[in-house]
Amino acid sequence: MSKLVPPHGSNVLIPLLAPEAEIPGELSRAATLRKVPMSSRETSDFIMLAMGAYTPLEGFMSKADWHGVCAGMKTASGLFWPIPITLSATRELADSIAIGETVTLVDQDSGEIMGMLEVSEKYALGKEDKEFECQHIFRTTDPKHPGVEKVMGQAEVNLAGRVTALSEGVYPKQYKGFYYRPAETRALFTDKGWSRVAAFQTRNPMHRSHEHLAKIAIEICDGLLIHQVLGALKPGDIPAETRVKAIDKLTENYFVPGTYIQAGYPIEMRYAGPREALLHAVFRQNFGCSHLVIGRDHAGVGSYYGPFDAQHIFDTLPAGSLVTQPLKIDVTFFCYKCNGMATARTCPHGAGDRLDISGTKLRAMFANGEKIPAEFSRPEVVAVLQEYYGALKQ
Repeated sequence: MSKLVPPHGSNVLIPLLAPEAEIPGELSRAATLRKVPMSSRETSDFIMLAMGAYTPLEGFMSKADWHGVCAGMKTASGLFWPIPITLSATRELADSIAIGETVTLVDQDSGEIMGMLEVSEKYALGKEDKEFECQHIFRTTDPKHPGVEKVMGQAEVNLAGRVTALSEGVYPKQYKGFYYRPAETRALFTDKGWSRVAAFQTRNPMHRSHEHLAKIAIEICDGLLIHQVLGALKPGDIPAETRVKAIDKLTENYFVPGTYIQAGYPIEMRYAGPREALLHAVFRQNFGCSHLVIGRDHAGVGSYYGPFDAQHIFDTLPAGSLVTQPLKIDVTFFCYKCNGMATARTCPHGAGDRLDISGTKLRAMFANGEKIPAEFSRPEVVAVLQEYYGALKQ
């Protein structure tokens, strides 16, 4: 019997990818059906459903689920879920689709058939509805927020229903040996004898603060899952291929072998701060992680959230909402007096002795051609990033 945390809301994972032997026939059938294009965010959610990362969801949400998740972080059945997982379609397309009809879902960027949806409900979301979603999920309706911009730009009608997945896009081939489904991470953890596993979420190359957080987690738990975002990011973020190289260099040189697994997953960031931190914990539970590292401004953007709002929101949840728990760690920095990495809980020295470290600052330093000090980022990581930024200037 597994000693890992159970999947969220279920004793078993619920992947929605069709059996391999059935996929060719189902693709032939899908090619004959009415097609619904999915945005990059919807495609990323679809693949999370396909791999079982969104267990126990079996498709895109109904209006009752959408409203309940926005307003109170619960589906109509009472399942804890912090962010709505929805699929939009233009009114013209939605009007042509009958309830009970099976439609084909296509990635609008690549044109690839991803799977099928059995439509159980259609519901319109007007401007006020979208603002309602944004205010609850992002705590703002500011169109400059990248998540708000996406929601307000969605088509007018949502389609709900169960999905059958026929593809996971480019990820399995492009990130072979790095792209793990929840069933696969659980098998890896079990093989290693891990039961307490911390997930470390990152959409950036790991600088010294990230390294410090990760190593604290390794001290507390049996092992660490360094879990990278592979889906679409906001402009200026470092692409996944570069991050993988940088983190490989960091772990090869500064981590004990056998204490970590580096992996990636296909979600697109929403930059929803506290609500997104909860979603990260939900699907990390499905991946088999008992803990999620929550540092400063987790899943944040700009100044829309306080630096520790993503930690505080866990304290507001009703008992039993989540099994996976946050590892709350204070602001980390390099202290020249301590001569090492520290947090505000462990370092007594003032701001004048501290080097504050962040991905935003690191990107700005590269953009301005500044020398990156070893206290900020490991030289092996800096070399990978210099190669990336150098290529951008050519």
